[in-house]
Amino acid sequence: NARLDAVTTAIGTTGVLEIGTTGMSTVLATIALGNPAAAAASGAVLTLAGFPRSDSSADNTGTAAAARIRTASGGTDIITGLTVGLSAADIILDSLSITAGQQVTINTASITHA
Repeated sequence: NARLDAVTTAIGTTGVLEIGTTGMSTVLATIALGNPAAAAASGAVLTLAGFPRSDSSADNTGTAAAARIRTASGGTDIITGLTVGLSAADIILDSLSITAGQQVTINTASITHA
């Protein structure tokens, strides 16, 4: 739990969640995280706060396959390699098929310590 709480601290006050194609080769959508980004971790799970959250206009078209959390200023990666899906993933989306300009909604987001 302490390691996951350190992630929340590292995200800072203006973190973002980026949804991308395989290997994050193309960023499809960027969603601002809350401040704080999550409540205290419990049972080795960090659940991000304030979801569902949306990007009102996707940046690019593609199939969502990966996600990462970054600082908004400076774009420093905090966590990479997050899974995305409609269920049973770190980041739960309303659709994996994203078209530039569409709204992208994330229903829930959590990270489990391995």
